[in-house]
Amino acid sequence: MGYVRWFGHSAFEILLDGYRVLVDPWISNPKSPISVSEYKERVDLIIVTHDHGDHTGDVVELMKRNKDARLVAVYELANSLAEKIGDSSRAIGANIGGPVKIDGVDLKVMFFPATHSATFGGTPTSVLLQGKEASIYHAGDTGLTAEMQLIGELYTVDIALLPIGGHFTMDSYQAAKAAQLLRARVAIPMHYDTFPVIQADPNEFAEYVKKMSPETKVVILRPGEKYEF
Repeated sequence: MGYVRWFGHSAFEILLDGYRVLVDPWISNPKSPISVSEYKERVDLIIVTHDHGDHTGDVVELMKRNKDARLVAVYELANSLAEKIGDSSRAIGANIGGPVKIDGVDLKVMFFPATHSATFGGTPTSVLLQGKEASIYHAGDTGLTAEMQLIGELYTVDIALLPIGGHFTMDSYQAAKAAQLLRARVAIPMHYDTFPVIQADPNEFAEYVKKMSPETKVVILRPGEKYEF
C-alpha cells in the first residue's frame, strides 16, 4: 500500500512501489507540522518542478542527509542544485518529454509544461510519476493549460495534486477544470493558505469539482496527513 503525504504548500512525500519520493520538499514551510531536521525518513528520489525557493526549499539538506537519494529536475536546475549539493553524480537533468531514465529506480518520471516563471534554472514543469500501484500528477506552480487534456488522454491520472491559491497559480475554479481535463480519479488541493496572498477555501474547490468533474473524488488533507492508496 502506498500513500501521498502533504507537508503544506506544494511539498509532498509519496510512497509508491516501495520507493519514497519527495516532490518540491519545502518541508520547513510555515504550514508544515515538522521541521526539516525532524524529518528522518529514508528518501530514494527528490523531484523539483522549478527553481523558486518555495519549491527547492530543503532539497540541498535532504540530499546531503540521504547519500543514496537521486535528484531529478529540468537540466539547468539539476545542475545548479548539484553544485550546491557537491555531487553531480546523483543529479539527473531532464526536460519536458518522455520518461526519464533513472538507474536503479523502477518508476517512470515525465515532465510536462507548467505555465509559470523561473528565476534562473530552466523552464517550470509539472510532473507525472508512474508506478505499478498508482500514477500521480503534481502540477507544480501553473495556470490552467490545454496540455492537461493531452495528459488525461494519454495516461491514467489516479491522483492529481493541484494548486488552488490563485495569484501565482490556478485558483479553485481553474483547478477544478484541470481535474476534468486530466480525468483525475482523485484530486488533492495544494499551494494555498501558506501566505495571505494565496488564501483559498479547499471546500470551494470541492464544490467546483463536483460540478465540472463529478467522477473525481476530492481529498482535502491537513498538513501532515496522508492519503493512502
